[in-house]
Amino acid sequence: MAASFLLLLLLLHTSSLFSFSSSLSRETVLDAADILSDSGYTSMSLTLQALFQTLLSQTPSLTIFAPSDSSFAKSGQPSLDLLRFHFSPLPLPPQNLRLLPAGSEIPTLLNNHTLIVTESHSDFEISLNYVRVIGSSPIYEDGLFLIYGIDSFFDPDFQYTPASQEPSPNPICGLQRQTMSSSDSFSQAIETLRSTGYYLTASFLGLQMNGISNEAAMTVFAPEDEMAKNLLANFSEYPSFFLRHVVPCKLLWNDLADLNSGSNLPTMLEGFSINVARSGGVLALNGVAVVFPNIFHSDKLVVHGVSDALVAH
Repeated sequence: MAASFLLLLLLLHTSSLFSFSSSLSRETVLDAADILSDSGYTSMSLTLQALFQTLLSQTPSLTIFAPSDSSFAKSGQPSLDLLRFHFSPLPLPPQNLRLLPAGSEIPTLLNNHTLIVTESHSDFEISLNYVRVIGSSPIYEDGLFLIYGIDSFFDPDFQYTPASQEPSPNPICGLQRQTMSSSDSFSQAIETLRSTGYYLTASFLGLQMNGISNEAAMTVFAPEDEMAKNLLANFSEYPSFFLRHVVPCKLLWNDLADLNSGSNLPTMLEGFSINVARSGGVLALNGVAVVFPNIFHSDKLVVHGVSDALVAH
């Protein structure tokens, strides 16, 4: 399922979509703390006020998942790292959370740790790391700053095991769908993409590194940033954006050039394929030209630059 490869694709670094000139103001944080206290979250209210200078003063957007007072009473005052695990740098209004299927990853301020959507329903019953998000609306919402209540503290050592699925054959790649590699080639590819102006794809690729263990080859088609931003202006495109640009096998430029016109490449997005065609000597994928072949390649990963985001052809 696409959700098992989703990273969250919400998890695009906020600055790559928005231009922020300031961090959260002290007044905003204090207003939120007052509302938390009035709503029965006194412990998180006091914690939020104490953390302003330490953690929040440089953050332009934030979603907080606030444990109940009973959770604080049971666990005691949490460490700074544990608190970071409850803060996401993305603004996540309820209509956006509802779009995330189980298996989606949400970035946090704790390095190399993401929250996993473990239950998601249209009526806003949602859990993260199997901890229930309370209610259908945030306790506090002010543009780029939101706070939700949760039943208990998240466990940073939580491991998510998606439901097993029957892989489908890949006639061109000669492979089956597999999870993605977390080898050093990911870090190298991210740096290369950033240095060549493909920042958005680099951001999405970076999110894939968390919790990935199996080695499998993959090819990424990276859209130019301006074109990707146009598509991502519609939030509903987030869950499928990265997956539709990934083919689950290694295809160097010469491999692509050898494909017959009319060939179809399967992608990580269930039901979405890439049609290969040639026009005037230009190789096109779903009508989008390949403009920067072999931006990066290693034993497991290949990245090609394309002129636009891939959509159904």
